[in-house]
Amino acid sequence: MYLEHFGLHEYPFGLTPDTSYFFPGVGAQAALNTVLVALENGEGLIKIVGEPGSGKTILCRYLLNRMEGSRFATAYIPNPNLSSAALTQALLNEFGGGFRRSLTYGLTKALEVRLLELAHEGKRAVALIDEAQAMPIESLEALRLITNLETEKSKLLQIVLFGQPELDDKLADPSVRQIRSRIAFHDHITPINAGELPAYLGYRLNRAGAARPLFTAGAMGKLHKMSRGLPRYINILAHKGLMLAFGEGRHEVDVRHVRLAGKDTPGVRLSLWDRLR
Repeated sequence: MYLEHFGLHEYPFGLTPDTSYFFPGVGAQAALNTVLVALENGEGLIKIVGEPGSGKTILCRYLLNRMEGSRFATAYIPNPNLSSAALTQALLNEFGGGFRRSLTYGLTKALEVRLLELAHEGKRAVALIDEAQAMPIESLEALRLITNLETEKSKLLQIVLFGQPELDDKLADPSVRQIRSRIAFHDHITPINAGELPAYLGYRLNRAGAARPLFTAGAMGKLHKMSRGLPRYINILAHKGLMLAFGEGRHEVDVRHVRLAGKDTPGVRLSLWDRLR
């Protein structure tokens, strides 16, 4: 659509969690550091919370890619709205245990056997669970039982929960107080601040082939206010802004383009003045 016009080889503001576009901003880097330190310390349960659109999924997948081919064996559960049995089976499958083994041993025992095999191979098993706020209470309790699996020296499985603030509400339920007490490391992904936004836009534009800035200073200020610093809304508004500038034959996105993009985007913060103009 506008690639040739702006000198790009791919769209810089897609909504798919492409880890090559992971931006280590203050909030994302702090959360990443928390997870890495907790994993290194052998903690069993780690929690990362962020608002919808704050970049949890791309962080989760970036971490997953970073651990591949290393001393870690990883499992990725993108949709954990599963019964306790289905969750245990999903973990077993991700770690290469297979369905036949679960028939032989039973689910929890089969998972323990597979985790012991990985430990003997020198692998540390880590499960990354995205959208963890969708987990039923019974499945959260199953996670607690799974984290009981350990050798004399270390946990057989480390679990990182990525979720929206509703996850904290769910963990406040008295019935899961035991699993809440086991979360030793946790962090909150903060939005991209106004000072970081030019670097964020520049990083993505450069990855896509841009040779120069494509947003005016005023456009970036308006973009940050409307998006509240949430990457999902930044990307939507930036993409629409580029489309509008392209439609007018312009080579830079200005305040007006961002304002028009905001009017067409549910969920962004629009001032009364923006609505009337």
